[in-house]
Amino acid sequence: MEEEKKVALTIRDDEGIGFIRIADDVVSNIAGLAVTEVDGVARLTGNIPNELVAKLGKKNLSKGVRVTYADRTFTVDVSVVVKFGFNIVEVSQAIQEKVKQALFTMTGLTVSKVNVRVSGIDFSGR
Repeated sequence: MEEEKKVALTIRDDEGIGFIRIADDVVSNIAGLAVTEVDGVARLTGNIPNELVAKLGKKNLSKGVRVTYADRTFTVDVSVVVKFGFNIVEVSQAIQEKVKQALFTMTGLTVSKVNVRVSGIDFSGR
């Protein structure tokens, strides 16, 4: 089995005071949390439903999220299940905006792309 490579993103301070290092898991968790806050998202693929996330303390939010960092920008790939009755395009656009906003607010870096893959529809709430 192939092990995932753990990476830390380093942001250097322009004034030479020091550096800030952010683990890639932290960035993935920020993106995952932003996705779960979008109305119409049932869950991240490979993750537990939103209701259980709230009960369990919002752990393991990085499943279904892949973050790539290059040239001081992020590319985020998310895979979600959308609740039945919601417009897939509108939910996907909301995910893109929410993830961009959350990562910019918490890291100060821009997101160049948020690619959304809808892997299914959740019919349980029908």
